[in-house]
Amino acid sequence: MKKLARIALGHTPTPIEPLPALSAALGGPSLFVKRDDLTGLAFGGNKTRKLEYLAAEARAHNAGMLITAGAVQSNHCRQTAAAARRLGLDCTLVLVGKPTLHPEANTYLDMLFNAEIIWVKPEKRDLRLKEVFAAKHAANRRPFLIPYGGSSPTGAAAYSYAMPELAKQKLAPDWIVFASSSGGTQAGLVVGAAATESRTKILGISVDEPAKILADRVASLATETAALLGVENRFKAKDIRVNADYLGGGYAEMGRPEQEAIQLFARHEGLLLDPVYTGRAAAGLVDLIRKGFFKKKDTVLFWHTGGTPALFADKYRTALLD
Repeated sequence: MKKLARIALGHTPTPIEPLPALSAALGGPSLFVKRDDLTGLAFGGNKTRKLEYLAAEARAHNAGMLITAGAVQSNHCRQTAAAARRLGLDCTLVLVGKPTLHPEANTYLDMLFNAEIIWVKPEKRDLRLKEVFAAKHAANRRPFLIPYGGSSPTGAAAYSYAMPELAKQKLAPDWIVFASSSGGTQAGLVVGAAATESRTKILGISVDEPAKILADRVASLATETAALLGVENRFKAKDIRVNADYLGGGYAEMGRPEQEAIQLFARHEGLLLDPVYTGRAAAGLVDLIRKGFFKKKDTVLFWHTGGTPALFADKYRTALLD
C-alpha cells in the first residue's frame, strides 16, 4: 500500500488482550480485544488513527484551524479538538444539540480544549457546517474541513494500515467485530485485509444505519480508499459484512442489551465500553455468540474503538448501576 503522510498523535501499535473470563461466561469462541481505546489522544479511540493522516493533510494545506461536526457526545469531535491543540490550531465544532450550563463527558472535554462550539438542530447540521466553513474561509482563518467521523479516504487509510499492524502481533482471528457508523474504520479494515490477503472476516455491527445504507457507504469508501493507496480492488455492497439487527431505540439510546454488554465486559474483564458505539457492538457480539453464529473453535477479535468518556454523561451513568 502507498504510504501517506502522517503526524504521530497516538500510541500504536495498540495491544491485543485475551478475554478468557468473558469467553468462559458466554461459552462461545475464544475472545480477544484490540485496544484502540488506548490510542492516547484525549482518552483515545479509533479517530486518533484517522486524525494522524487527516492532520498531515491539513498541514499540507497550510491550515489554520480544523472544523468538523458530530453529535453532542461525539468522540470524533473530542479527539479532533485535542488534535488541533497538539498542532497549534484552532478548532470549531458543529454539534447537534442544545447549549447547556452543565457540560458533561465529551462536551466538557471539547470545552476544556477551548473549541468553539456551534449548536445546531439535526436537520441543519450539514448546511450549518458548510456555512461555518465558508465564513471562516472568508475571514482568512484557513479552515480545513474534516468530514463526519473522519471518514474520508485519507481517514479510512489509517485502518488499512492497522491490518499489517495486527498481522505483526501474531494473531490471525477468524473474525473481527466492531462498531460501524460513518464507515471509515470498516472501509479501511476491508482494504487492509484485501491488500494483505487476510482471510479474516470483518463484521461491522451497525450503530445507527440500516444494513443496505451502511454496506453501500462502506463499499464506496473502501473503493476510494483502495484507489488512494494503490490497491487494485473495487468493492460492492455484497462484499461488506454488516449486521444491523441491534439498532435498538436508535442512535445514542442505551437499551437493556447495551447495558448488559457493558456490565458483562466490566464485571468479567475490568474492561470499559461506551454506551453508544462499543456497547452496542458488544451487545451484538454477545447475542451472536448466544445464537451460535460463531464456531466454538473460532477466534474472534473485538476491535475496541473507544468512546468511554460518554460513560460519565448523566443520561447513561445511573442506568448502568441498576
